[in-house]
Amino acid sequence: MGIFIFLVAVVLLVGFIVMDAYNRLVTLRNRYQNAFSQIDVQLRRRYDLIPNLVESVKGYMKHERDTLEAVIAARNSAISANRQAAQDPSDPQAMQQLSSAEAALTGSLGRLFALSEAYPDLKANENMAQLMEELRSTENRIAFARQAFNDSVTLYNTKREVFPSNLVASSFNFRSAQLLEESPPEVKAVPRVSFS
Repeated sequence: MGIFIFLVAVVLLVGFIVMDAYNRLVTLRNRYQNAFSQIDVQLRRRYDLIPNLVESVKGYMKHERDTLEAVIAARNSAISANRQAAQDPSDPQAMQQLSSAEAALTGSLGRLFALSEAYPDLKANENMAQLMEELRSTENRIAFARQAFNDSVTLYNTKREVFPSNLVASSFNFRSAQLLEESPPEVKAVPRVSFS
């Protein structure tokens, strides 16, 4: 009789451990998916601001058509990559494509801002200044949302990898989640400085 009670207690304990690990993994997965939703909101805000920015500079930068078209093309590519990543934030390929598309968009916006420096009337334009400030604000929000997402992903992945949760994760197909990098490694080249 004592052995039976002991076995029942062991089975109940194992069942509780499995249930607890499963519930924690579900909770952490939902948190990182929610954190990605916050990034998605800020990215959409950014995407909505870009056409207004391009329209504002179009009259001033008539000879910079290639740059304006590159910004719009990069925006469209980023929107597509964002849609793909929003469907499944745990898909490493989708997250990598989003990182690359965002890096390309940031680069094309940087070129646009650098060119706008050559147009004093554009720099003095109140509408342009307001749009640039909104974009800066949105970039900060994206950075904070990205950090919250990466923190959530790290917690989830850690829980997925520690014992005994790793057994539950593999049994119930909890996939590893991908961090959202600011830009792909090949874009983060170290600048060369020369004093000669």
